[in-house]
Amino acid sequence: MAGVIAAGGPATAAAGAAMLQQGGNAVDAAVAAAFVSFIAEIGVVHWGGSGIAHLYDPRQQRSLVYDFFSNTPGLGANQPTDLDFAKVVVDFGAATQDFYLGRAAVAVPGNIFGLCQLAADYGRLPLPTLLEPALQLARDGVIMEPFQANTCDLLSPLYTHTAGMRAIFAPHGRVIQPGERLFLPHLAETLAALAAEGEGLLRHGRLAQTLVADQQQNGGLLTAADLARYEVHKVDSIRIPYRNYELLLPPPSSTGGVLTAFSLQLLSYFDMAHFRHSSARHLQLLYEVLTATNRARPYWEQWSNTLPVATAIARFLSEDFGRPYATQIETALRHGRPSPPAAEPDGPNHTSHLSVIDADGLAVGLTTTAGESAGYVVPGTGFIPNNMMGEEDLHPHGFHSRPPGIRLPTMMAPTIVLQNGMTRLVTGSGGSIRIRSAILQTLSNVLDYHLPLAEAVNRARVHVENGVLQCEAGYDETAVANLAAMGYSVNRWPSRSIYFGGAHSVARTADGRLEAAGDDRRGGATA
Repeated sequence: MAGVIAAGGPATAAAGAAMLQQGGNAVDAAVAAAFVSFIAEIGVVHWGGSGIAHLYDPRQQRSLVYDFFSNTPGLGANQPTDLDFAKVVVDFGAATQDFYLGRAAVAVPGNIFGLCQLAADYGRLPLPTLLEPALQLARDGVIMEPFQANTCDLLSPLYTHTAGMRAIFAPHGRVIQPGERLFLPHLAETLAALAAEGEGLLRHGRLAQTLVADQQQNGGLLTAADLARYEVHKVDSIRIPYRNYELLLPPPSSTGGVLTAFSLQLLSYFDMAHFRHSSARHLQLLYEVLTATNRARPYWEQWSNTLPVATAIARFLSEDFGRPYATQIETALRHGRPSPPAAEPDGPNHTSHLSVIDADGLAVGLTTTAGESAGYVVPGTGFIPNNMMGEEDLHPHGFHSRPPGIRLPTMMAPTIVLQNGMTRLVTGSGGSIRIRSAILQTLSNVLDYHLPLAEAVNRARVHVENGVLQCEAGYDETAVANLAAMGYSVNRWPSRSIYFGGAHSVARTADGRLEAAGDDRRGGATA
């Protein structure tokens, strides 16, 4: 089947294309590509993580979100007193950041459950076929792409935290370099078992037993009951109008989907013809929309914790709630003064996204993360777990304070755009809280400014953090200076950066042509 895929690396994109060439559909391509990404993009994602998939089938006019994000662990067991939970510090140059690793940082991993379920429900090809590209990489090793190797080097305290990790990521006494081949011992055997047994391998099979035994012996919280009772949530999309399009976004556990919908509704109040792209006025509008969303976020947090999810979404996205924020933006634009900022907690940074459309218009957006990894390998499996229980922003009331079995929130927001019932665009991003700003600007670049897809994805971006407009290299310095003269706090980045996300996107043009664009900030590739 014909189709296009955009992903976080050439091996990932090639795996998806191979499934299309074998007669698979967009779901087959996305699943095979995701399994490959856990090896080829090992600097940012792992098998032991979790994710969200968003699909749209134009033949049935049906959209569906597969939520396989992580649950808190600990069902059916008392919390051990001696937890394996350690802090490491990563030096980013301009700042340092604390990360928490170990067995007690591991939340219930959803990737295998979600991808196997998605393939069973909507795929055409059998699971062994979908796993074959990943199995080949596991056998042969993977040549490290520069982005992946550089990420491993940046996060070397995590990737050299234990002897098992050092054997993989620093086999020669230093962190693996671009162009060198990385091997994951025992992963090929685990993949072969997954091909034969399916999700049962992690539900109750050998992988589950080994993972849980290691947790019990080494101060972890994950139990057999956590794996046995884990469910992939299948939920309807949030649907909102935008200009002449319909936008589909994921609902909770995706906080990112709701907040992105709110930002887009605010942007829809303004005629973008009056905001020349990259001008000071355009930058001002983006600052005000992103800042208004940050100010509104506490209401979402309150309502989502106290109201039924559908009620909370309806209230947060209602005209009555959103219009005053739009009025505040109009006032700021008119007077040329910045609105009050609002702080926002950061989230898991190491995330990868891929987008696929096939010839039938079936569309899939798929985002996965492992946090930063738990810093160890489950013995004899090649399986690297997540560290979602060690992400401070996901646990505002303190680590290990949530009861077992609770779905954690995420900023992941794979987004699909429809026009007259047909898929127009699929996008999404990695990058923690920058996911929303990356998606917002990519969508606006395509839908408001009608930029070619590659330009829309790779145009310089901005993000608001703690009241400061972070301006990526590439913006007109005169426009940035004019904005600063109005009193806006601006931080000028000297180069392009993974900080601003990785919005690998695919689209169908007005004449029916399929196109794909990889985000070069995060090793983007297409096929």
